[in-house]
Formats: sequence, structure tokens, C-alpha cells
Amino acid sequence: MQSRATVADEDKQMRRLRIIVDLTALVLAQERMTVDEALDLMNATRKTVLRLFPGKEEAYDIIYGRRFQRILRERFASVAGESPGTFGESPGTFGESPETHLKDKKP
Repeated sequence: MQSRATVADEDKQMRRLRIIVDLTALVLAQERMTVDEALDLMNATRKTVLRLFPGKEEAYDIIYGRRFQRILRERFASVAGESPGTFGESPGTFGESPETHLKDKKP
């Protein structure tokens, strides 16, 4: 059985996770930014979350990476002249993970 301190620590980490992810989603959806700035924010959020939860890359990509990609497709589809349902489905666009786009980018 887990100690109260361990449970309290896990609760604290989960609250931090929710705050980080919710704020990122709000910024992606509402703030004026370029696609590159949005991708940088997504990448920074991923790194922060994975410091809280090491080894959970796949879970992050499935849950939060897809959530952020959906927001970007909806937001930037009109810029590309495509409908939100089709934007990002071709190679080199938001159909790829932000890590794919940013892996060659220097910090």
C-alpha cells in the first residue's frame, strides 16, 4: 500500500500536468503565434511533462500530442486554405509529430 506522502506527491504531479497541458492548449488555441512558435511551445511542453513523468513518451504522444495537433489543424487550416478535416494529412505538415518537425532544429 502506498504511503500518504506518495499519494500526495502523485496528486501534486497530476495537478501540475493538468495545468501545464490546459494552459498550453489555451495558448495554442487563442494566442497570436506562428506555426513555428506553436510547435516550439508543444515541444517545450512535452519536455516539461516528460521530466515529471519519465518514460511516458508514448502515452504523452497518444493523449496530449494528438490533442495539440488537433488544435493546430483547426487553427491553422484556414491559413493553408484547407478544411480542418484534411489539413495535416500529407507528409511534412501537422500529420507528423512536432518532434519530427523539430528534430533538426537547434535550441
